[in-house]
Amino acid sequence: MTEAERTTGTGSTPPEVTAPSRARRRPGGQALRTGVALVRSRLASLVWLAAVVCALLLAIGALVVALQMNEHNAIVSFVTDAAHKLDFGEFKKFHGQDAATKSALVNWGIAAVIYLVIGKVLDRIIRP
Repeated sequence: MTEAERTTGTGSTPPEVTAPSRARRRPGGQALRTGVALVRSRLASLVWLAAVVCALLLAIGALVVALQMNEHNAIVSFVTDAAHKLDFGEFKKFHGQDAATKSALVNWGIAAVIYLVIGKVLDRIIRP
């Protein structure tokens, strides 16, 4: 095609204009990819939120034990019970005075960090 044909439009159209794009060949293909990306993004956000809530319960549980709050209070007992259920086990065992407080601070703190790390890794894997 000569330069004159390009400027006047008398030549054949370039192949990139006439060839159908992928979105035209499969209607809804782009919408499907967008929908899947949206679902993966929401799922990743939910996983991260669950990890943050678990870490927050563990941190509040450690704070409750450290401040020696009333264990007969319904909220305090709920938080400490939830922290006991979320704990992975004892990472470090303490003996002597204030062993329960030290154990709660260290073990629940480590568990909270593990929840945050695992949650962030899963968030990065799931998110598109």
